[in-house]
Amino acid sequence: MLDFGLTVSRDEGNASTMMARRDRRHRQEGYTLVELLVVLAILGLLVAIAAPRLIKYLGSAKVDTAKIQVEKLGGVLDLYHLEVGRYPTDQEGLSALVDRPPQAAVWNGPYLKNRESLTDPWGRPYLYRSPGQHGDYDLYSLGADGKEGGEGENRDIKSW
Repeated sequence: MLDFGLTVSRDEGNASTMMARRDRRHRQEGYTLVELLVVLAILGLLVAIAAPRLIKYLGSAKVDTAKIQVEKLGGVLDLYHLEVGRYPTDQEGLSALVDRPPQAAVWNGPYLKNRESLTDPWGRPYLYRSPGQHGDYDLYSLGADGKEGGEGENRDIKSW
């Protein structure tokens, strides 16, 4: 008799018992379609609940960033005024903080490291008026919608 190293017990000899064990082992190897669908449904619910809050948080973060940048640019404009003796004109605009204007006799700039500081969080340049209607200069952003007025993320960010 040839021995192939196989031992068969009495219970394992039954073909239906062997099939049942193999099926049980096969089922334990992965997830069923129903289990995967339940997990996807739960993840979908979590995203549906969390996404609006996350978007609202990101919108308010841009408003806060714009407020800080307007404040910073106001300080830089004041420094420019101290050194040059005047604020940049409407024609020179905020670029006078980065590039020397031709009319400036004394200019110790650049007052900003890069031009990106002159752009609001929504990708539009900050608006500047000198002399301003609300002070020596008006510096502002029109918010997310790019239109005057608005509420929330769409409200204007002003230096006055």
